[in-house]
Amino acid sequence: MSEIKQIQVTLTPAESKKLIALGVRELKCVKDALDNGIILITLGTTNAYVAEELLGKSIDKSKYAAGIISKKLAVVPMDRRLPAVALRKGKPVSADNIIDEMKASDVIIKGANALGPDGIPGVFMANPRGGTTGGFIGPQMSKGVNLVIPVGLEKSIPYSVLDISRRIGIQRCHKAVGIPVGMMPLFGTVMTEVQALALLGASDVFPMGAGGVEGGEGSVMLCVETDKPDEMMALVERIKATA
Repeated sequence: MSEIKQIQVTLTPAESKKLIALGVRELKCVKDALDNGIILITLGTTNAYVAEELLGKSIDKSKYAAGIISKKLAVVPMDRRLPAVALRKGKPVSADNIIDEMKASDVIIKGANALGPDGIPGVFMANPRGGTTGGFIGPQMSKGVNLVIPVGLEKSIPYSVLDISRRIGIQRCHKAVGIPVGMMPLFGTVMTEVQALALLGASDVFPMGAGGVEGGEGSVMLCVETDKPDEMMALVERIKATA
């Protein structure tokens, strides 16, 4: 049996998104839907990396979003957004109304803005009708379509998403830095850096630090235990070179 060794890894938010996208690609439900079903990749900054992985080509990530957090909460204007990516048997198709065709074996990919201590993620909603989330959550939950939720550990918060979602809302907010929002809890397969590295060959992964300066703001530090430390570090280095 090979010896388990530790490596320590630091990832910026962009590098984490690239790693998470590699993990999403390894999920069985995603592989199955690429071969025989439908995948809908909703707009989002992390989802942009997932779209690149599944399409096999680069996209303008700055335009693959509906809402963003920069120095404030903001909405990307409609005329600057790319259309959502949808795949049928791995081939791009129009995402318009494709949710109506989706079955339980298909996959919707939706990022999140928060990850609570119980592992439940939440997504902001700036549109009074629920925006992107409001458009798919009913059909997804009623039909049992697979929901994959890529979210970086930088979005970990110490409070329950369920509690937050009960307390906030657009019309409950008196003033905001940027736009006010509500929150929707999401229930599905969560994919953080930890799950991604496990799918890519780690025997154990745990966070050991977070934060940074000089371009490293939002970074996470991970301890990775694996019987293939050199191969795992090479993978991390490739991610850091291409993210």
